[in-house]
Amino acid sequence: MTTRETETELLQMGRDARDAAKLLRQTSRDIKDTALRAAARALRTRSAEILTANAEDIAAAHDLSPALRDRLVLDATRIEAVARGLDDIAALPDPVDRELARWTRPNGLDIRRIATPIGVIGIIYESRPNVTADAGALCLKSGNAVILRGGSESLRSSLAIHAALEAGLQKAGLPKTAIQLIRTTDRAAVGAMLKGLNGTIDLIVPRGGKSLVARVDAEARVPVFAHLEGLVHVYVDRDADLAKAVTILRNSKLRRTSICGAAETLLVDRACAPTHLAPLVTMLLDAGCAVRGDAETQAVDPRVTPATEDDWSREYLDAIISARVVDGLESALAHIARYGSHHTDCIITEDAKTAERFLREVDSAIVIHNASTQFADGGEFGFGGEIGIATGRMHARGPVGLDQLTTFKYCVHGNGQVRP
Repeated sequence: MTTRETETELLQMGRDARDAAKLLRQTSRDIKDTALRAAARALRTRSAEILTANAEDIAAAHDLSPALRDRLVLDATRIEAVARGLDDIAALPDPVDRELARWTRPNGLDIRRIATPIGVIGIIYESRPNVTADAGALCLKSGNAVILRGGSESLRSSLAIHAALEAGLQKAGLPKTAIQLIRTTDRAAVGAMLKGLNGTIDLIVPRGGKSLVARVDAEARVPVFAHLEGLVHVYVDRDADLAKAVTILRNSKLRRTSICGAAETLLVDRACAPTHLAPLVTMLLDAGCAVRGDAETQAVDPRVTPATEDDWSREYLDAIISARVVDGLESALAHIARYGSHHTDCIITEDAKTAERFLREVDSAIVIHNASTQFADGGEFGFGGEIGIATGRMHARGPVGLDQLTTFKYCVHGNGQVRP
């Protein structure tokens, strides 16, 4: 397929999506939920087909890192989790036409702020085929049409999942163009989406590594929900319970190392380092996690290797963590401010005032006290699923779920008022 053919097909997809968005704006919750539940059933009944497609993707993925390979792999448990996510989204309230606020002016004007769909959303993602279902379902429920562009390494898996979504749309009498998947691996497709497809795309949501984010920053001509890398910190305060810290850190780092909520840097307060540092570091090493540390961290175990300046700003997405001793809360806050990506950061402490200060002053989309950073997930927040973790400050921040995929308008009722 030539670049010209790619652009022609994409422009048609944009027009089709715009038409579908107009229909979805008027679609009832019952119809949307019917489509979602039917898609969930289709995922379950087509599980074998999806696994076959996924096996082909994995066989062809020779150059993927272990982290990206883990994101790509599907099994029966993961497919069931995806299907259950669709059912969960169907069970959530409809975010469209919610009254967000209402007030009456002294002149009698009745003003309401009402939630509305954004319109057409373009989602660009890498490796994770489950995003096909999560993103498609969230956009449908929030009344938005969506154009999906997954990574070439997961195309077969994404196509198989997308077929289940199409079956759900057909069951509910909705157009297949409500959820479209780009089938070409031509990188020109990304560029065309970033330009907005002649004004048909209202919002771009990127999910991927630094190269994708850099390209989006450079080329996007439409608004973007930024999903940057997860430079996630766990700070163990002087008042941390050691047993709790060990449990939380292990889960934060090692439950799944390939997700954006996995811890990448451990910070330990110098005041508790004599009692806490060695058990924490030894636990990680014994569990198979490489530790790259400062001089004090290296001193507790010969298996610790020296950390470089680059390590403090690296998203490993692997069984590797950087670690350093800091001079209390002020130093931890300064480190996170310098090296963090505004994604997710955690404090472990039994001091409520220290915890509140950390939660107030750390400028990240998600800040956590005494719990695993791997709860940084829309499903765990009760959103049914997520498109990504937005790390910017405008409109959406944190897990992008149904509410974040709506905008609003003002509906004003009068009774003959005119402005003097």
